[in-house]
Amino acid sequence: MTDQPLSLAERAAEVLTTADGRAKTALSRRHAAEWFASRTGEAPEIAIGTASPPMHPARPEKPDLLNPRDVPKRKPGSEAGRIALLHAVAHIELNAVDLHWDIIARFSHVPMPLGFFDDWVKAADEESKHFNLMCDCLEALGSHYGALPAHAGMWRAAEDTADDLMGRLAVVPMVLEARGLDVTPGMIDVFRKAQLPQAVAALEVIYAEEVSHVAYGSKWFNFLCGRDNLDPKEAFHALVRKYFRGGLKPPFNEEKRADAGLPPDFYWPLADQVKPLPGW
Repeated sequence: MTDQPLSLAERAAEVLTTADGRAKTALSRRHAAEWFASRTGEAPEIAIGTASPPMHPARPEKPDLLNPRDVPKRKPGSEAGRIALLHAVAHIELNAVDLHWDIIARFSHVPMPLGFFDDWVKAADEESKHFNLMCDCLEALGSHYGALPAHAGMWRAAEDTADDLMGRLAVVPMVLEARGLDVTPGMIDVFRKAQLPQAVAALEVIYAEEVSHVAYGSKWFNFLCGRDNLDPKEAFHALVRKYFRGGLKPPFNEEKRADAGLPPDFYWPLADQVKPLPGW
């Protein structure tokens, strides 16, 4: 009798309980490759299954996680400031790896098409690549992930929406990741002016692939609204007001947001209603 392969939800929980960033992302990429091999018939079928994910993912001893107000401000005009900016992006990407595996592990009991799981496995795989790209850039500048403090508020959205799949989709891909579409072009300009082509190329990869992650959120949010006969825009506004403790801060990248299925009447009515999210 052969052992059954781990379910997808169990694989997600395994990533969440791996602390080291490089080890976490290596495991993430391996599980993603095995999932897609199983989907094409090249490997044994992997069931969705269920799991009991931790409320907080495992984290390395460093970086020190601080209250967002206590994280030193970044001044990207200096080398130290550019290192701090890359470190902050690496921290965001590592959290994104866990967020995408968490949506699989935490909501695997919700009846969803297989395409839902395909999308979030692909997103987690790409976020793993993004984290490693940022780590490579840091190491090229003589630093590393963990060398600087980072803010502890990144996981708050996951805690707040642990029992609400629609809330999770509204806040994580459709607000937090959409914010990345707004700010990444400015970061690319910083590193282009500093003549650091490795960082420019890495951020351009992140910028291109994040559009799909926002689009996955929008697609499955609209799917759930249709299934429950809800107006997507009204539901989005209600959930963001309920769960999001940051702010929707213009200017918005309206072109890329539209590419991801986010029309202006989703986010402009929520602009400047609360303070900007620390760290973005």
